[in-house]
Amino acid sequence: MANIDQNITQVVNVIDSVDLGLANKIQELLNPIYTSRYGEFFQQTFFGIPLANLIFAFLVFLFILVLRHLFTYIVIAFLQEFAKRSKTYYDDRIISALKAPIRFSFIIVALHFFFLLIFKETTFVKNILNSMMLYALFWAILSIAEALRELIYNAAAKFNDDLSKEMGGFVLTLVKIIIGGIGLASILQVWGVNVTALIASLGLGGLAFALAAKDTASNLFGSLALLLDRSIRIGEWVKVGGVEGVVEDVGMRTTKIRSFGKSLITVPNSIVANSPIENFSRRGIRRIKMHIGLTYATSADQVIEIKNRIEQMLREHEGISQKDSLMVYFDSFGDSSLNIFIYTFTSTANWAKYLDVREDIHIKIMKIVQECGSDFAFPSQSIYIESMPEK
Repeated sequence: MANIDQNITQVVNVIDSVDLGLANKIQELLNPIYTSRYGEFFQQTFFGIPLANLIFAFLVFLFILVLRHLFTYIVIAFLQEFAKRSKTYYDDRIISALKAPIRFSFIIVALHFFFLLIFKETTFVKNILNSMMLYALFWAILSIAEALRELIYNAAAKFNDDLSKEMGGFVLTLVKIIIGGIGLASILQVWGVNVTALIASLGLGGLAFALAAKDTASNLFGSLALLLDRSIRIGEWVKVGGVEGVVEDVGMRTTKIRSFGKSLITVPNSIVANSPIENFSRRGIRRIKMHIGLTYATSADQVIEIKNRIEQMLREHEGISQKDSLMVYFDSFGDSSLNIFIYTFTSTANWAKYLDVREDIHIKIMKIVQECGSDFAFPSQSIYIESMPEK
């Protein structure tokens, strides 16, 4: 905490000295105006503020906003163009990430000059400006961390290439929480809150805090379990506890799954870690299971020929996995059909390619049945009348 106190003091000193004495010099320039023949007019006050000071305060504020505009479109643009010539793209991202915090810093400086020139920079106003300066500082740090996301992913890939995005995202989120926590503590100390004492007081209510944070802790450990078990990855098609879709993010507290209806479902990591996970993306193959029904007019020889030709077609089909089960059998006598059972696997798990393979197989089965002189049955009933009543 001593380091935080020292850093805050340095930031406050920067704010107090940011005008470099310009406010006093501007005030010296205003003195001849007050002593001129128009001095009586400029000495008029609005809410206790001399008119000349109020006018110059607005002019300085607008001048700094103009500098902000010029800095953005000249200096930042030049740095971005210069960064494009480098071999890495991290400098481009850092410059782009710092653009917004720097623009915000110009507004803080403009407000600082404005309140100095109208003699209204009270302790309360100064605390607000100090808080804004700290906010801009930690905003810049968080923006740099986000700009280096790919660098964190690459560092995580050295430990585990398969989980580089998940581990990198977890580390980046943890870093952001730490930075945000330090920033909040810094702002609280600006307002006179003793952060050290505040943290120490949390120890008195530690039990209540632990009970309140029980679910958060379980979700945190759940996310660690998911990363270590490698059970799911971003982009995979999974089914968890009745939720089915594509994994979009594995965070510290929740896992986000995009359903096939395009709705985003957020599942606590504790539930994901303790539920059976069906990972469809890791199948490698997809199953085809069907029954085809032939009419009862089909002879035994036709059934055998159809069965054999379907099996031969599947064994020669390039979209069918020959390493896995492949079964074609005359399965049963149905109520209105002779049923042939077909069980096999495609050589791809891709949904679109699977549908292409299955469609092609359906068409070829239809042709085989037609070429063998048979037809597909449909639910029907035959009524036999043994005799007709006499007239």
